[in-house]
Amino acid sequence: MTTSLTIVSVLPELLGTNGDAANARVLRRRAEWAGFQANVVEVRTAADLPSIVDAVVVGSGTDGDLAVARDILATMTDEFRAWSTGGVPILAVGTGWELLSWGIEQADGPVIEGLGLVAGRAVPRTERVTDDLIVKTKYGRLIGFENHARDYVGAEGSPLGRVLSGTGNGAGFEGLVMGEFFGTHLHGPVLARNPQFADHLLEIMAARHGASYRRGDDAAFADEMAQAARNQIAVRLAQAAE
Repeated sequence: MTTSLTIVSVLPELLGTNGDAANARVLRRRAEWAGFQANVVEVRTAADLPSIVDAVVVGSGTDGDLAVARDILATMTDEFRAWSTGGVPILAVGTGWELLSWGIEQADGPVIEGLGLVAGRAVPRTERVTDDLIVKTKYGRLIGFENHARDYVGAEGSPLGRVLSGTGNGAGFEGLVMGEFFGTHLHGPVLARNPQFADHLLEIMAARHGASYRRGDDAAFADEMAQAARNQIAVRLAQAAE
């Protein structure tokens, strides 16, 4: 019997800036290429949540929508806690990640209290960062675009990786990993640009069903295109091609 995987895309309109909501579709397609059945469930309210969840994708949004998005996410706090303690991989990008943290300090506005699911908080920068970001991680070198006006503090003990070019969290490191939770500033969407990272999440998803994940042959062309794009950025930023 073919294993079926369910990927939840949380608030795809509010938290879909920079193409981040498409990370869910990347997981679905790569799962299908590997021979799994897969579907993406778009969740806009807690009532939309499916009974079985194999991965969760939370994208980034605008600061104007922070309070609205936080209030909706807060209705799903119990589910997020169950996913994070149950080993369900959660990928949260940009403000989606910040909203799941202790909170967000704004330069010109009130503090937005987060859901407190992961360590750390977002603090204002003097200038917005908008540039390509290269990070050395245990999942390979990850490359994407960062676009944020806040640093992230409190994740020093468990970053996603070390910054080779760009800003990331603001102290030489980028992102946050806690169990199977992955927070990052990498846009792109990150899983399309870095398929090896997507495959790591899929390995976790498959293993939860007692199955094994192996990259499908149909993924080869897309992966070659992604590598070419990464290499172009790397060379421009004085990093070696792979």
